[in-house]
Amino acid sequence: MVNIVDGGAKPAAQEMEQFLPGEGGIKYHIQPRKSDNEQGLGNTEFNPFTHRDNEHPTSDNETLTHLLKASLGTGILGMPIAFMYSGIIMGIFATIFTAFVCTHCSYVLVKCGHKLYYKTRRTKMTFAEIAESAFQKGPKWCRGFAPVAKFSILFGLFLTYFGTCSVYTVIVAKNFEQLIEHWTGSAVSSRLLICALLVPLILIAWVPNLKYLAPVSMVANVFMGLGLGITFYYLTQDLPPVESRNYLVLGTLPSFFSITIFAMEAIGVVMPLENNMKTPQNFLGLCGVLSQGMSGVTLIYMLLGFLGYLRYGEDTQQSITLNLPVHEWPAQAVKVLIALAVYCTFGLQFYVCLEIVWDGIKEKCTKRPMLVNYVLRTVLVTAAVVLAISVPTIAPFMGLIGAFCFSILGLIFPVLIELVIHWDTGFGKYNWILWKNIVICICGVAALVFGSLAAIRDIIAVYSEVAPQ
Repeated sequence: MVNIVDGGAKPAAQEMEQFLPGEGGIKYHIQPRKSDNEQGLGNTEFNPFTHRDNEHPTSDNETLTHLLKASLGTGILGMPIAFMYSGIIMGIFATIFTAFVCTHCSYVLVKCGHKLYYKTRRTKMTFAEIAESAFQKGPKWCRGFAPVAKFSILFGLFLTYFGTCSVYTVIVAKNFEQLIEHWTGSAVSSRLLICALLVPLILIAWVPNLKYLAPVSMVANVFMGLGLGITFYYLTQDLPPVESRNYLVLGTLPSFFSITIFAMEAIGVVMPLENNMKTPQNFLGLCGVLSQGMSGVTLIYMLLGFLGYLRYGEDTQQSITLNLPVHEWPAQAVKVLIALAVYCTFGLQFYVCLEIVWDGIKEKCTKRPMLVNYVLRTVLVTAAVVLAISVPTIAPFMGLIGAFCFSILGLIFPVLIELVIHWDTGFGKYNWILWKNIVICICGVAALVFGSLAAIRDIIAVYSEVAPQ
């Protein structure tokens, strides 16, 4: 999951001013060059990594820490039910496969960004800017699609994080629902609890900027770490034999991939992290920051998914914290810690949505921009809460976001960008880049179609089996 806002790069005109001589008696003309090699890939006079100017650059270890923090989000709580959907043995191999594809697509995006740095003489780019520049610098037939590509990615990011905000609201409400029912002895409506969260969520959304959200994020990390630590303790108690669980379940495998993609996909994080690195060349590579971080994330996700399903079997809940015995105080502490951690993280997820919408309208809001900004914050939070009230379920909601949003953003778009960039220079020996990307696109489309259908079917089942509360 993404906890870092995709920061913007300098406009091309400003970037060029850094490297061209100032005005004088001589007029300088820039001649277009013929090949990609000459346009910048082989230009030794410009190195985007040495010219990059970050006020507070991050080291490799700091970037690795940020990557782990961003990737180990609340999606990890849904891994046990994902293993229930796939089977305990199939879940291991399917998790590795999903992690490999997601990591490769992130690698492809960053690699394409590095190539475009040279072509455009820019030192950093966002995900949307990479797509726009790739189409602008690509073959003639695709240049007109550059604005569409940029808008599609921004719209996809908005949908992804807006949906994530709604999922977070449901997770907080469900954890408190169990606690209130245990403490009071009477049932409580989850929709009523979601409504009650509206004011606290608006308050955290009103935090002016990320600087003031940083302490809140640190608190969330501490709460999440403590909660997961206690959860692992419960999962290792009284484990049944592996033979008692299903090894392979084919019927619900699309739901597994949807939830796992939601949990593991980090496509919105990689460019902000790379843009702030002191040595961005070290982000890629077999032992680079990306490979190290995603390897660790994959192991943790597999471990929690395996232990959670092994421990609770067919009784596994949509969030593993809901399986913990509510009558024991350590389990109660977990539910409170996880709920508070998710609440604190809501502000970071929401900030991505806010920035995307605000960047699109702020030029039209010259009168009282601060008032408009806070009204926008309030409206967006209210809309997210209304969506959560409409679909007060966790796993199908995660699956729908993972299948519809992350499959497009995280799988399909990166390989399309790579195809456009390599269109004129070739796809390698035996066109291996082309065939590889066709396979990934097929996987992405399959996740999109079958995962979305499965998630929608599960949401409909919730409404058909349980009357609205």
